[in-house]
Amino acid sequence: MPNTHDTAPLGHEDPETIQKLLVGLIGLLDTFTAEQRAAALYDFDDPRRLDWDIIPKPDRIGVSMHNLDRYQKVVLLDLVRLTVSHEVFTKVLAIMQLEHVLREKEIPFLGVAAPLWRTSDSYFLSIFGRPGFEDTWSMRFLGHHVCLNVTVVGQRWISTTPSALGQQPAVDIGVLNPLADDEGLGFDLLGSLTDEQRAMAVIHDVAPADFVSRQVPLIGSVEYPDHYDLGMPQYQITTDDRRALGLTRATPSGIAGADLDETQLHTLQLILDTYLARFPAALAAAYRAQLDADGPSRIHFAWAGGSKRGTAHYYRVQTPELLIEMVNAVDSGNHIHSVIRDFENDFAHRAVAARASEVEEHGTHLSSRTVSSEVTGLTENTWNG
Repeated sequence: MPNTHDTAPLGHEDPETIQKLLVGLIGLLDTFTAEQRAAALYDFDDPRRLDWDIIPKPDRIGVSMHNLDRYQKVVLLDLVRLTVSHEVFTKVLAIMQLEHVLREKEIPFLGVAAPLWRTSDSYFLSIFGRPGFEDTWSMRFLGHHVCLNVTVVGQRWISTTPSALGQQPAVDIGVLNPLADDEGLGFDLLGSLTDEQRAMAVIHDVAPADFVSRQVPLIGSVEYPDHYDLGMPQYQITTDDRRALGLTRATPSGIAGADLDETQLHTLQLILDTYLARFPAALAAAYRAQLDADGPSRIHFAWAGGSKRGTAHYYRVQTPELLIEMVNAVDSGNHIHSVIRDFENDFAHRAVAARASEVEEHGTHLSSRTVSSEVTGLTENTWNG
């Protein structure tokens, strides 16, 4: 089968979602005060656009939901809904509400700061670039255990990775268990493996503290996990552990889908679909079509750490295009981080680079509208991609 990835387009097209996001965001900005605009708007090349860490941080940027009125919050959440499936939208809402559960559990640790740290309003909207017709811009919804990135390039290409969700607590939490499938399907697949299959799938007996790909904005050819997760040094791994857990793009670790039986392969596909649901429907369908074209031999499942709940554990699914990581290591397997990433096109990396070259050579439609033809003459400024 030909390798279609060598001639892949710059990204994915989804004009309906792009248009709805664009007009919705312009409308929301029209309601913002000067102070809200100052908090929300940044240059597209601001390096903080690439910061997608989902842990609490003192330098979080964007306009906080604390500072939005009721109507603005509704509109913002409607924009979030456009970027994910209905199922994942409910997961995002549940994760935000779990902050109230976590607050009660952490009062001995946080003290008087508990209601300030743990609240469902501590989520931030950041807009990078100019959200306008034919422009390149990015929208990010970010807070504890939620990071949704949307990058639109020239009103043509759209990327929604990295897409990271977490959950804390993850056991004995009552009815709110939003990442039950995101974590649990991995256990289902691991438990169904034969001894021979498990020997291929399990790459190490120690789980990383967080993602092996960490929070790099673009995944390299080789990545290794950190010794411990930022702010949580109570769980640490060794250099040998880091080496064993390393991710190599060219040679994926773990067991290939072709080495699974029909039922096991179905579970692996369910994992993929669970994470693909973090995309708008058109993008999810495009990724699914490529997965089907590639076939199961190019999908790999790798596990590390304990095989039972209540222990530190980790799994990843690697395809030519996508990387899925789920880690639940700190706090004895009671703190989930999960992410789906596009190796080539996180933050629309390829389309952004191509668009920048196009603009440098030809300018933009926006600039041609405001400069006299006496100066410009007849110039080509069509964005062909």
